[in-house]
Amino acid sequence: MFAVLRTGGKQYKVASGDILRVEKLAAEAGDTVQFNDILLMGGTVGAPLVSGAAVQAEVIEQIKGEKVINFVRRRRKHSSKRTKGHRQQLTLLRITELVEKGADKTGVKAAIGAGSVSASAAAEAPAKKAAAPKKAAAKPAAKPASKDEAPKAEKKAAAPKADKADDLTKLSGVGKVLAGKLNDAGVTTFAQIAAWTEADVAEMDEKLDFKGRIDREGWVEQAKDLAAGK
Repeated sequence: MFAVLRTGGKQYKVASGDILRVEKLAAEAGDTVQFNDILLMGGTVGAPLVSGAAVQAEVIEQIKGEKVINFVRRRRKHSSKRTKGHRQQLTLLRITELVEKGADKTGVKAAIGAGSVSASAAAEAPAKKAAAPKKAAAKPAAKPASKDEAPKAEKKAAAPKADKADDLTKLSGVGKVLAGKLNDAGVTTFAQIAAWTEADVAEMDEKLDFKGRIDREGWVEQAKDLAAGK
């Protein structure tokens, strides 16, 4: 029997005993993890997922993929070129069991991508959700402000102006859709992108599923030039 699971934006056909490389998971060697996004289990096709099904696997080790050379050359007034290598972080797994029913009762922790949320944060989330929030004590109604005090109160209540967002579509390969994704992730200025480290680039690439676009298009270098007003 085989199953088709989904993780890291990809689909994998697996059977018990298979060795599999997937996008890096938040787990250590020797851990057992469970994939709950099952598209097909034996002869059962999901709609879109198979209810109660799961695939369990043992983490063998955390590895890196083959080096990919990225060459960027931009034809502009101040032309530039750059060569950079990248090795994708991966997790090597051994499929141990295909669970057809009762996946929620196995007690095995779910497989979580390393770039999404930490395992400890995922474990704390249900506990925080279960804790009932305390009801805040009712505050006495404030006295209405006098005519002289009203303008001062309005100025105090006014929120500080936020920094003006940059037009991220000026970056190579960025349209309205990608700019919207960046804005939703809290990235609104060229200065933010210019300050990204390699770890930030890898995290944002996985979080927004850019598939290496950040390095390939050279967004960090472009953002530095645009932030400097070149």
